[in-house]
Amino acid sequence: MPNLQTTQLIKQFGKQVVLDDINLTLKPNTIYGLLGRNGVGKSTLLSILANHQTASLGEIKWGDTVLTGRDHPLQTIYLMSEINLFNKDDKLRTIIKNTALLQGSFDHALAEEMLTAFDLNPKKKLNQLSTGYRTIFKTIVALCVPAEYVFLDEPVLGLDANYRSLLYRYILQAYESRPRTFVVATHIIEEIATLVEHVLVLNDAQLIVDDDLETVLAKSYRVSGPEELVREYCTDLNVLGSQQMGTLYTVYLYDVLPEERVIPDRLTIDHIDLQETFIKLTNKGSEAHV
Repeated sequence: MPNLQTTQLIKQFGKQVVLDDINLTLKPNTIYGLLGRNGVGKSTLLSILANHQTASLGEIKWGDTVLTGRDHPLQTIYLMSEINLFNKDDKLRTIIKNTALLQGSFDHALAEEMLTAFDLNPKKKLNQLSTGYRTIFKTIVALCVPAEYVFLDEPVLGLDANYRSLLYRYILQAYESRPRTFVVATHIIEEIATLVEHVLVLNDAQLIVDDDLETVLAKSYRVSGPEELVREYCTDLNVLGSQQMGTLYTVYLYDVLPEERVIPDRLTIDHIDLQETFIKLTNKGSEAHV
């Protein structure tokens, strides 16, 4: 299965630049987390990749083939988003049947299992479902189509914690039973850390992180201690932010620590989790005093 790649991708709405010089390669059989605050351009990027929108500038390639609207591999890429592409007056079982015909095949066994697990009646019409249940149903369809690249845009929208956990388990189950590429776009960072292999972070219209989760976490640090020692140790390192709490000064880093640099006894250095890293990355330069 080829890579899906963007080069110098730009998207503007009027004078507003939503995506600016996005260079990205999505590889087969990988689970990506596309992270960013609300309105940062996650949905727009996925929509362009799925050929639901067109870029203002730049190139999208499928392997060695430059994609245009005409030759886009529609059945290979599937986008699940809050935009409803189904007939809202259709019953769920009708939507499944029509989707199977359109896509060429469909995992009916998984769909039945998930409908039962989430207590969804296939005889119900789409417009009879709440926001949360519509999200669940659209995600069920996305996991059951034969696409090799599946984009899940905010797949836990409107769901409580139990249903979010269950849905994540089904995403993993679908991936393990038939490896393919999933891109999960979300702003709920803490929960996604156990699911994804590769992290993409959008901020201010640009892709600021594109790395394996393991590498991202390995570069994410909190350095605490007396201010003078902290500042001296962090010289020339990538500082995301700082915080003063009484006499304790803390700096957040996103960098590889220099092996030759001596760590003073009065300093504490530990890793921070993906959620805290994301917050600091998207608020770079902020400083809090308590």
